[in-house]
Amino acid sequence: MSFRDAGPPIALVVIFGVFAALSSDFRTISNVQNIMDTAAVLAVVACGITFVLMMGSIDLSAPGIMGASAIAVALMVANNRNDNDLGLIGVLVAVLLAAALGCLSGLALVLLKVPSFMTTLGVSAVGLGVATLMFAGVQPNISDAMLEGWAVERFLGFAYLTWIAAGCVLLGYLVQRYSRLGRYAFAIGGAEEVLSLSGVKVAPYKVAVFTLAGAFYGLAGVMVTSQLGAGLVQAGKGYDFAAITAAVVGGTLLTGGRGGVLHSVVGVLLVTVLVNGLVQVGVSPYWQGGVQGLIVVAAVAAAVLPQRRRNQVTK
Repeated sequence: MSFRDAGPPIALVVIFGVFAALSSDFRTISNVQNIMDTAAVLAVVACGITFVLMMGSIDLSAPGIMGASAIAVALMVANNRNDNDLGLIGVLVAVLLAAALGCLSGLALVLLKVPSFMTTLGVSAVGLGVATLMFAGVQPNISDAMLEGWAVERFLGFAYLTWIAAGCVLLGYLVQRYSRLGRYAFAIGGAEEVLSLSGVKVAPYKVAVFTLAGAFYGLAGVMVTSQLGAGLVQAGKGYDFAAITAAVVGGTLLTGGRGGVLHSVVGVLLVTVLVNGLVQVGVSPYWQGGVQGLIVVAAVAAAVLPQRRRNQVTK
């Protein structure tokens, strides 16, 4: 591991140590559990967005896709709006809906040749529209014991949602490390033209990456529904930028070709620990956003500085 890759984990340990020294409440076991539980949904979103960033693309579709999956699952498990009680099948259908919306992003990118940030922003609007139609002016509150239990019940001190997030991280790492999709996502971000010249059809892999990302966002939407006990159109609000921030802080480059799922998860923990620690030591909420912003800028600068020196170019 290079020093560049070791930077974010070292920063995480340092920040954790600083807050532990400043606040006795921060270093309690219950607060550590709280940090992990808080990071769960963002970690799942970050898993999905990491694959897109590895290709050098940007994905802003998470809020819309999460909203659509949140309303969909709330209407398919036991709820106050209808007589459905599909349980895990409802969760699966919601994730498949999200994957289909992700696929739509990928198809728009490769067929229409529109920049990814525009296509995904459009798909986010589509997802929000679908969610609003399903919402129909009446909030669906869930009464499904299984889905409610994800956020409430614990195993080894952590909520089930945290274990689900850990499973997603493991899955994401295995796909990145051992599958052709993961290797080609890196290659597309690093040198797409070379990959194309070597005879690889790039377009299907781009669509597959956006589809995979959509599925992760869909599961995250289901997790938010479990936390809130209801389906909300705005279930995914802000998660796109939060996940990009975490990925960049963890060492995944916006230009693609470097980073990965584990990098992004370190970034998620770093951001979550930072927010939690600032609250514990009594920093005003008005300052917290500024502190986070400075850290993001510093992380991006540290990541791109070696490239700038090599290329002597400022884009």
